[in-house]
Amino acid sequence: MATPTLPAALADATRDESSLRRFLHGLPGVDQVGVEQRAAGLATRSIKKAAKLWAIDTAISMVDLTTLEGADTHGKVRALAAKARRPDPDRPDTPPVAAVCVYPDLAATAVDALGGSGIGVASVATAFPSGRSSRAVKLADVELAVTSGATEVDMVIDRGAFLEGRYGQVFEEIREIKAACGDAHLKVILETGELATYDNVRRAAWLALLAGGDFVKTSTGKVSPAATLPVTHVLLQAVRDWYTATGELRGVKPAGGIRTTKDAVRYLVAVHEVAGPEWLTPALFRFGASSLLNDLLLQRRTQLDGHYSGPDYVTQD
Repeated sequence: MATPTLPAALADATRDESSLRRFLHGLPGVDQVGVEQRAAGLATRSIKKAAKLWAIDTAISMVDLTTLEGADTHGKVRALAAKARRPDPDRPDTPPVAAVCVYPDLAATAVDALGGSGIGVASVATAFPSGRSSRAVKLADVELAVTSGATEVDMVIDRGAFLEGRYGQVFEEIREIKAACGDAHLKVILETGELATYDNVRRAAWLALLAGGDFVKTSTGKVSPAATLPVTHVLLQAVRDWYTATGELRGVKPAGGIRTTKDAVRYLVAVHEVAGPEWLTPALFRFGASSLLNDLLLQRRTQLDGHYSGPDYVTQD
């Protein structure tokens, strides 16, 4: 089970199932009242008008523009890719988004539509969103995404195994999927709404980091609650502490339920205050969103034009 590239103390934690359990249950407990109070307090902070446009542009550049519906078509993905390239066609100075996120069978379409843009193609995998399948099927899902050209893979952990304490099984599955990703970045979806406690969220985050996840992600967007500020605080603390222990920078992606510019700014404040300014980059922080981009574009126009433009002035997904 051990992962040799880890520092000695952390590699020892992954030596076997009992070592992993001892390490995860030895993590400091999360102060529920404290984390919720801090999240609520930071959410009340305002930013100066001069920084508002910077915050909006930063948030736009961090969006994983997403469509994950059974009715998705090649045409819808191509339209989404066009919007990713030029989110506001009337404002060519609007930054492109970070990535377009689709199902594995549509990844090749997204790759073709985004060619040469530098925008990533993220593909969900591993029997998304439930994660209920064999490891062979999950690995085949990843292979389809990667061979189709996906540069990022968003996997879901086996929440049932995690909640039953089968940490070694979850660790090995993440590790194998990371290996199958090749050069593609791996985002590990914890589905925090099903983990019940902040302590479980912290353990799942560290488990994902130990196994090689490049990002820890809150949710699939298919379960309520999805992303919340307190849960995102716990994930930001985990990647900050990981960096302190290893010198490696890992990312965080809240997904689901983030719909307004005000929401996005609250998350950016949390990133700055909990993890640090180094994380204020698409390389280390993403928004999993479909409707958020529209509000960011409306608020950007308001900042530039001095008046509210209305929803008819941006394309709807």
